[in-house]
Parts: sequence; structure tokens; C-alpha cells
Amino acid sequence: MAKMTPTDIALHQTSRILELTWPDGEVHNLPVEYLRVYSPSAEVRGHGPGQEVLQLGKQDVNIKAIEPVGHYAIKLVFDDNHDSGLYDWGLLRELGEDYDEYWADYLARCEEAGHKREEMTSFSTVQTYKPD
Repeated sequence: MAKMTPTDIALHQTSRILELTWPDGEVHNLPVEYLRVYSPSAEVRGHGPGQEVLQLGKQDVNIKAIEPVGHYAIKLVFDDNHDSGLYDWGLLRELGEDYDEYWADYLARCEEAGHKREEMTSFSTVQTYKPD
């Protein structure tokens, strides 16, 4: 399948959800915590297999800016100062389609590490970004 560009991207800061609408009608609502812990940055993924760093304590993280990167990606600037991962359209689609599997894997890894996730607090406002 060819990589699609989302037709709309909306950040719901109160619920900490990044909503992606795709040209085929698919809509993905991705929690900010999920996007942060699956950042494509070297800080999270490492520089090779086995070098991944489990991200803990990111339940309250939010996105403070969405920056376009050419016509192929966005840079998410998180309020914990993480801003080094570029989320291309293919990765965002994959994160949406495989959410259940990836999130279950993350929760299992947290449990294995002995980490208990705390409940999230709330913020307000909505930001939208329209890809070209």
C-alpha cells in the first residue's frame, strides 16, 4: 500500500489524544503517552536492536507543538522537552493500525520492569494541523 498523507491532524490536549484522519476514511485516536513511548528517536529506540530504552512515567506528558517536516512527516514537541523523533506518515499509520498490539506490549514491558502506571491528570484546549 502506498503511504498516505493524513487529511487532518487534531490534538485534543484535554484527553491527550492525537486524532489522525486518513484519505481512506480511517481515523486513529492515538494517546500522547503512546506516541511518546514509541518515539522514533534514537533516545527511545537506540541505535540498533536491543538498545531500546523503556520509557516510564510518561502518563502526564502532552504535546506542546506539532511541526511539519516537508511533506512526509511531523515533529512532535512534547512538554517533557523530548522533540527529536520524526513521525513520518507510514509510522503514524502503523502506530494507529497496530495500537492494540503495541500498547499491550508496552504495558507488559512496564509490568516486567516493576513499574506501576499512575492515573493521568487533565489539561484543556485543542490544536489542529492541516497537512499540505
